[in-house]
This record gives sequence, C-alpha cells and structure tokens, in this order.
Amino acid sequence: MRIDILTLFPEAFSPLKTSILARATESGILEINIVNIRDFSKDKHKKCDDYPFGGGAGMLMSVQPLFDAINSVITEDAKIIFPSPIGKTFNTNKAKELSTFQHLIFVCGHYEGVDERIFQLFDIEQISVGDYILTGGELPAMVIIDSLARFVDGVISKESLESESFSNGLLEYPQYTRPQEFMGLKVPDVLVSGNHQEVEKWRKEQSVKRTKQLRNDLLDNVE
Repeated sequence: MRIDILTLFPEAFSPLKTSILARATESGILEINIVNIRDFSKDKHKKCDDYPFGGGAGMLMSVQPLFDAINSVITEDAKIIFPSPIGKTFNTNKAKELSTFQHLIFVCGHYEGVDERIFQLFDIEQISVGDYILTGGELPAMVIIDSLARFVDGVISKESLESESFSNGLLEYPQYTRPQEFMGLKVPDVLVSGNHQEVEKWRKEQSVKRTKQLRNDLLDNVE
C-alpha cells in the first residue's frame, strides 16, 4: 500500500518511522511518503494561507498549493482523505475499508481550515476522529494511518487482529503475563490451568463483562 501525506509540517510525522509501521515500510508492505505543501506554493515566500473572504478569525489554506500538491501524487485508483471534525466518525470498520485501497492520499489542513474549492476540484472524503478540534490534520492523519495499517496483510498477525477490542463488537478481555503473583495480586487460576476450552470461555465472559462496564452502548450491535 502506498500512502502519501500532504502537510505543511513534515516533521510532525516522525512517529510513523517507529515500531510496527517502521517494520512494515522497511519490508515494503507499506510505502509512506511525506509531501511538503509549501513546495508547491507560487508565492516567493512559500506562503500557503490567506485571509478569508467575508472576514472572520484566522487564516485559510490557499487552494493553489493544495491543488498542485494533490496533482503531484494522485493516481487513477487513489482515495483522498481529509481529516476534519465535520466528517463521519472514524471506527474499526472504516479502518478495514481503507486498508483495502492500494493508494491513499491524506491532506492535512491547518489554521482555520482550507479553501472550499479543493473539495469541488477533487473527490475527497472527510473523516473525523472525534467531536473536538485540533490545531491541524497531522495528528488525526497519524491516528487513521496507524489504525488502518494494522489491517494490511503482513503488518501484524491475523490472530492478533481477531482478539482485539471491537473485532467482534466487544472490548478485549483482560490479559496477564509473568510474574504469576505481584504485590499480592494473582493471575486468574483459569489462565494457568492448561485447559484451553475453559480459558476461551473465561475470555469471552470477561469480554462481555468489560463491555457492559465500560462501553454498554456497544452491546446494541452485538448479536
């Protein structure tokens, strides 16, 4: 999968060069390219923003640098994403859907927003990571990329995906590792019993219990 990220602040994406995503790019499963929108500005000072017509607070990203930056990377099968609080809320199902594309382009907004004409010139899906405002699209873009990348074949094991929170509509069960006892707290006996059927039963029960306690709303979607 190829992912192009268009941003005014390329240095913000260093987290994508660590851990699981770093291994995925090193192995060739993912190709992540950071594109500086300022490189496409025709202003001699590389300015990419201006005052909004009609007045108002703040500045807007100009349409010309965005238009040329997108055109520099767009392909016939590319899907363009713009992180925005007005989009539909991101979730696991959307992550799975995005992981099926061969080419994704993320356009990171900044300041008070972007010139609306960019959405008329390109087919762009706006996606929200929650009902709150951030200073730019860089952080939500990384959240979306990190989540969807995990569903790309070869990035992590299928077994890990199957047991995670939201994989079956429920939250993940509690997990433990060595030591078996710490500060008077013991690992549940069933997990060290060697009885795999009982372990599986316990995990399912704990998953339902945790979901009821923390995210009871999710149970409405579980058959």
